[in-house]
Amino acid sequence: MGMFDAFAISGSGMTAERLRMDVIASNLANADSTRGADGQPYRRRMVVLQAGSPSFDQVLSGVKVAGVVDDQSPLRRVYDPSHPDADAQGYVTLPNVNPVTEMVDLITASRGYEANVTAMNAAKQMFSKTFDILR
Repeated sequence: MGMFDAFAISGSGMTAERLRMDVIASNLANADSTRGADGQPYRRRMVVLQAGSPSFDQVLSGVKVAGVVDDQSPLRRVYDPSHPDADAQGYVTLPNVNPVTEMVDLITASRGYEANVTAMNAAKQMFSKTFDILR
């Protein structure tokens, strides 16, 4: 493992967790959006992560974002005949976003980001001490 590989690995984790936090924030912001640009209710989005592809001489390679996908779980239906988007039976189709689930995911992403910052700072301190010893 090269000297800067620890920074690259932590950096890739921080980038992935930051994207997760952005997607979760979007989910929370659209938790009650009954109609998007396509005329359909908002669908919860999720970030799919995968291990970074290791090179021949490298075992650790970080993480990369494989994509952002829509959650295909069923949308919620709520009876509210006074809502402008209610159907003929008085039901409104709402997004499949559960704010409690999103907050738990947000805490998980935040802690993952913090763990990568801690790992990066530890690597920085190790390299600094190594350079001090070599002087």
